[in-house]
Amino acid sequence: MRKFTTIILLFCFISVISDTITAQNTDYKILKSLNESSDGLRNYSAFISNSTKISSVAIPVVMGSVALFQKNDALLQDAIYIGVSMGVNTVLTYGLKYSVNRERPYIAHPDLNVDPAFYESSASFPSGHTSLAFSVATSLSLTHPKWYVIAPAYLWAGSVGYSRLNLGVHYPTDVLAGAVLGAGSAYLTYKANEWYQKKQAKKKPANTNAFLIDNQE
Repeated sequence: MRKFTTIILLFCFISVISDTITAQNTDYKILKSLNESSDGLRNYSAFISNSTKISSVAIPVVMGSVALFQKNDALLQDAIYIGVSMGVNTVLTYGLKYSVNRERPYIAHPDLNVDPAFYESSASFPSGHTSLAFSVATSLSLTHPKWYVIAPAYLWAGSVGYSRLNLGVHYPTDVLAGAVLGAGSAYLTYKANEWYQKKQAKKKPANTNAFLIDNQE
């Protein structure tokens, strides 16, 4: 119940601040400066942005496949957790998108350099690509707390966030909210999973003892 309340509070907090940040000219000024870049950098941003969903889905699928092949229960649980955290993040992200309904920056500011191929029908706040990337990066970091996992995971997630700004499809505050939401949903899902595993572990000794008593009788 406490974790559910935390998610609701996080959801409400981001919703409340969205009304304030939408009116800030600084948001647009930062976006404008990041949107003006060389074609090479924009091509890189396009590649990173387009690969976000594919990479995010591939990670738990590959982990799960390897786990089944090796019969590694721990790795399989990690893969399932990452998949569940992505699901939780998606629900929260699109819940905010439809409740806040913030206009995309290229609609409000036609002077931005935006390729029509990146036009999207969903609302701008928060950034779905960024929240997804940070959900996966945080999940990987929690299940595999090694520097060679954490560093590239967050470097990739940060690159995804930057790519959305460079392409002109999100405001900086959209990306910031997406990063917080993605990391937060992954952490809360991790703690919920940890609580569930501990609860299941407590049941096993009792069942084992009952089985031994029955055998002795």
